[in-house]
Amino acid sequence: MSTNRRIEVFTAGCPVCEDTVELVNRLACASCEVSVLDMNQPEVAERARELGVGSVPAVAIDGRLAGCCAGRGPDEATLRAAELGQPIT
Repeated sequence: MSTNRRIEVFTAGCPVCEDTVELVNRLACASCEVSVLDMNQPEVAERARELGVGSVPAVAIDGRLAGCCAGRGPDEATLRAAELGQPIT
């Protein structure tokens, strides 16, 4: 079992995407590994499809699309509820 939380932020370089990257980086803890992924890259788009990403920005935490990202966009309360910023114990 990994001791780090894997955070994937799917973006298209738009201002809303940049705000989400900033939010995730602000909320991330020392054991969070944040990856910012460009949806213009085919392999990233394929990964997004696998996770069910329908729009960007979107955030996946430990391989699961965060509930906030299934249609309405990321928000702090939902990301915290999905354990962003909490070390794995």
